[in-house]
Amino acid sequence: MNEWLLIAGVVLTALSGVPGYLTRYPGPVTQWVTTLIAVSGSTLGLLALCMFWTMGEGQSVVLPWPIPGAEFAVALDGLAALFLLPVFLVSLVGSVYGLAYWKESEHPDSGRKLRLFYGILTAGMGLLVIARNSILFLFGWEGMALSAFFLVTAEDGKQEAREAGWVYLVATHIATLCLFGLFAILHAASGSFALAPLAWDKVSPRTATLAFTLTLLGFGIKAGIMPLHVWLPGSHAVAPTHVSAILSGVIIKMGIYGLVRITSLIPHPPVEWGEIILALGVASGILGVVFAIGQHDLKRLLAYHSIENIGIIVIGLGLALVGRSLGRSGWIILGLGGSLLHVWNHAFFKSLLFLSAGSVVHATHTREIDHLGGLAKRMPVTAACFLIGSVAICGLPPLNGFVSEFLIYLGLFGTLVSGDGPSYAGAAFAAPALALIGALAIACFAKAYGAVFLGTARTHHADHANEAPWAMLAPLLVLVAACVVIGLTPVVVVPALARAISAWAPELRDVEAELVALAPLKWVSVMSLALLTALAAAGFLLRYRLRTGAVEHGPTWACGYVAPTPRMQYTSSSFAQSLVNLFGRVLRPKTLRPPTLALFPQKSEFQSKVSDVVLDEAALPVFRLAGYLFSRFRVFQQGSVQSYLLYLFIALIALLLWR
Repeated sequence: MNEWLLIAGVVLTALSGVPGYLTRYPGPVTQWVTTLIAVSGSTLGLLALCMFWTMGEGQSVVLPWPIPGAEFAVALDGLAALFLLPVFLVSLVGSVYGLAYWKESEHPDSGRKLRLFYGILTAGMGLLVIARNSILFLFGWEGMALSAFFLVTAEDGKQEAREAGWVYLVATHIATLCLFGLFAILHAASGSFALAPLAWDKVSPRTATLAFTLTLLGFGIKAGIMPLHVWLPGSHAVAPTHVSAILSGVIIKMGIYGLVRITSLIPHPPVEWGEIILALGVASGILGVVFAIGQHDLKRLLAYHSIENIGIIVIGLGLALVGRSLGRSGWIILGLGGSLLHVWNHAFFKSLLFLSAGSVVHATHTREIDHLGGLAKRMPVTAACFLIGSVAICGLPPLNGFVSEFLIYLGLFGTLVSGDGPSYAGAAFAAPALALIGALAIACFAKAYGAVFLGTARTHHADHANEAPWAMLAPLLVLVAACVVIGLTPVVVVPALARAISAWAPELRDVEAELVALAPLKWVSVMSLALLTALAAAGFLLRYRLRTGAVEHGPTWACGYVAPTPRMQYTSSSFAQSLVNLFGRVLRPKTLRPPTLALFPQKSEFQSKVSDVVLDEAALPVFRLAGYLFSRFRVFQQGSVQSYLLYLFIALIALLLWR
């Protein structure tokens, strides 16, 4: 029953944009019909998940499929259910958000296309998560990949969108080619395209290493693991904001799902695999937040924080792999539990932040942080939602980001204690790295929130902003509720986490009880509630004093200036300059400084920019070189059939000699 509801939800979301796309004269009515169908499909998916978690295990659905070697086999287990929740929930709130953010009347050229591919994107992700056959998995994967390309390039009249779209398209097809190689290796090892546990002891070490490398490359590119992240910042920045939310909150998690699913098929992975993933997680976490600090584009800043949070998720997965290699169940439960919970948490608070940023962009028509300011007075609901998302993403109590990072911390500290098995102190190096990530995230969001919402408006963009309509605010409140509920009552997610961990490591017994024993989540709830009560009491006392005491009104202290102007405020550049300089060798900032000023200086300007080093100094030069080399082969394109037959004959002889 659960699987059939899921299939119905996937089909509905896939077809949701078709009526509007086929309508000759689209308008608000077709937009509402499209949204209603998409919301209905997502609701069916969420209903199936609720039934699965409350009523027990589902059953596989296998249908005949004429494709050779393929099988339409789908199933719902604890791992798939955990990843499906953000797929349907973020898609649902994004569909509602798009009603006001991307109106058909305001975007007649791209509105229908966007809603069509938004539904196909959701359906593709839903299909690949429940697929139990690698060919069916690739069908869902390609549906997701291609629809995301058309969503990223929704505004294809802009050069920035076209460039980001092509970078994404190249990256996603490199990932797909890696997956073709991976599934071919798995088929050779098992004799089947079914995604089922492997007899890994019958696979040679060389083949195993190749399979792991392809897994890491194929899924790592999609997840945005550093340095495979080159497509991510540009795509997240230029896409419509509710598309950016699903890109960051959900699509990159499909890369994590692939990593988790494939590693679940390997009962005894080499410990080096866990070490590599752990190291990549640390690098992604630190470098992601460092690059975020140097950004001036609000959405690009949030995009780099996606890389940071993927790093946190990968740290937990690496710890779980090390634990599986060494037979330490506690490391598996805490590492994988924290990692999978952070999949949820990041989907909620990052979608919240992107949609809040979208409200800002919708009201001000700019993404430049230094053009904003003072929006908390004009957009109080959006400002409050962005603040809650900022606290959550920094891993601070009493919100959900703290809970998942707390589990990972416990697991990392546990590697220092031998207990009833081997210790592995090398993994504990990730704990101070995780603390550094949190500290830098606080600095980055202090900059972002302060420059965007506090102070006074720096330009006319922010001076005439108004609060977003309720069709955009209601989705924010849904995501706020998710962040608060998990942060205050984390025990409610324990059953879902336990079932997901059991699906990844079936050898573990009574995972739920052990997770409760290892992680004092009830005390986390007590601490969070106490902190929330203290904050509420402090706010009440402050409000009481302001009402009963004498209050003087005056301008903000202006550092002694007689006539301060908005230009005298700290900008995001000046706020972050010391940290950018500290990590200057990694960030390589480009600065345009004015020349030496004369006694009576003329108008001058200062600019600083932090580009993506991997994309600009590694990936793009390599592709330009490859394009130049391939252009040299044009001499062989003679247009003569005889010449092409000669080439085929030479290739055939070469292959025969090689054999």
